[in-house]
Amino acid sequence: MENRRKKNLSIAALMISILPLATMVPVLFHMTLTDSVRSAWAGVNIFSVLLGLILSVICVKNRDSRNIVSIIATVINSFWLVLMCGIIVLAILINFL
Repeated sequence: MENRRKKNLSIAALMISILPLATMVPVLFHMTLTDSVRSAWAGVNIFSVLLGLILSVICVKNRDSRNIVSIIATVINSFWLVLMCGIIVLAILINFL
């Protein structure tokens, strides 16, 4: 029972880690979004990256629940986190230099 719950948790972490790719949907359809919608979308992306990383680390940390899905979710979420940190550092450098 516990192993099945961890497997479902790792699948949920993978689904949440793919959620930031939904940002590309308006770009594909050449839609322009208002500033408030873009801000809300950015907040959802940040929240989903952090939540997905927490869930995937929980799954990977336990040796019994470690599987390929949780490892892939951890890699994807780590990529998103590094990308977000790079954007933040670039924005700070551009504003203060």
